[in-house]
Amino acid sequence: MSAKIYRPAKTAMQSGKAKTHLWVLEFDQEQPRRIDPILGYTSSGDMKQQLRLTFETREQAEAYAKREGIEYRVIQPKDPARQVVSYTDNFRFNRVQPWTH
Repeated sequence: MSAKIYRPAKTAMQSGKAKTHLWVLEFDQEQPRRIDPILGYTSSGDMKQQLRLTFETREQAEAYAKREGIEYRVIQPKDPARQVVSYTDNFRFNRVQPWTH
């Protein structure tokens, strides 16, 4: 039984950072998924894939995994690289690219 511990990034559908401050522990897939021959649904007998535990800090998540004997790996969050873009830069006299419509 293994798991990954990570802090989720914000989705593309939101501009805020809601639900991105918590650390999540998710179990890895133990059994392969299979397709039901009659209905075509994808299913699995692995119930731990449905578990998603949240923690305030990474240390709490790691302590829980150690206490329960779960192998884990930590995925460090990546900070977004922000570019400062100003509307007035479109009209600078020393602009590198020509301005077109």
